[in-house]
Amino acid sequence: MTGIYTLLLLILSNVFMTLAWYGHLKLQQNGVSSNWPLIGVILFSWGVAFFEYCCQVPANRIGFEGNGGPFSLVQLKVIQECVSLLVFAIVIHLLFGNQSLHWNHAVAFLCLVAAVYFTFME
Repeated sequence: MTGIYTLLLLILSNVFMTLAWYGHLKLQQNGVSSNWPLIGVILFSWGVAFFEYCCQVPANRIGFEGNGGPFSLVQLKVIQECVSLLVFAIVIHLLFGNQSLHWNHAVAFLCLVAAVYFTFME
């Protein structure tokens, strides 16, 4: 069950991370943050990233085999990167509908899935 909690926290963490990194661009497009100074945009992103850390740190703590979880550090990192790309693709499609994925993006994602597979091999 800790593996499922870890995955759910990683997904939530990456939603916040993607919003922290790219959400301000959507706010700028909508005119909300067009006049914000760069420090304002950075502080906004840090505020959103706080919630990312509130999910990421527990995910790693719960999921790490040294704490009774099912994953090694390498496995946690590779899972996180794969989740990150998947969440990024979904959130960016929802926020920026004009950004499309191409065949090379799909191939890159498949390479990450292969990385997860190879990471879990004995």
